[in-house]
Amino acid sequence: MNLHKVRLPLAHAKSSQLLIINVQEKLAKAMYTPHREQMLININRLSQAAQILEIPVVLSEHYAKGLGRTLPEITQHLAPEVDAKDKLAFSCCTAPGFEEELERAEERKQIIIVGLESHICVLQTASGLQQWGYQVFVVEDAIASRSSNNRRNAIERLRGGEVIISNAESVAYEWLSDAGHAHFKAVTQLFR
Repeated sequence: MNLHKVRLPLAHAKSSQLLIINVQEKLAKAMYTPHREQMLININRLSQAAQILEIPVVLSEHYAKGLGRTLPEITQHLAPEVDAKDKLAFSCCTAPGFEEELERAEERKQIIIVGLESHICVLQTASGLQQWGYQVFVVEDAIASRSSNNRRNAIERLRGGEVIISNAESVAYEWLSDAGHAHFKAVTQLFR
């Protein structure tokens, strides 16, 4: 299936990888409060759905030495083998081992992005992934910035750059595709 030719692309469980960007101690505390709480809830929902549906999860941290590690409320929902890729550049695409991590799931060319900060690391990573030929989704209710204006601007720029802007529940239901899915109940309960 050529994912780039579809007019209204959907996320497919067999084609997706979930990328969690920089949801770290000091960084998360600085985020605009209304978006921060919803972001954390939705990242956890998608992390759990990904685990249930056996969708690979990739985790990044930006300068962990100074900004802290990924929040425990996020890591508790990740499989033990998910290891954070530490980076100094804003785009995850420059992190050592990041490209190899994505390529391990060679048939999975859709990257579902959640995390921080919308207008910096999320935006630059989305751009880099597009350059590598991935179809990029950004989950609007699972990203945040320190100001709502920066977040809004990032979403506008991403949309203008043909990144697919979605929401956590839509992504989860697209992964399921059908109410007859074996894991339908387990995944949909995450959103109740």
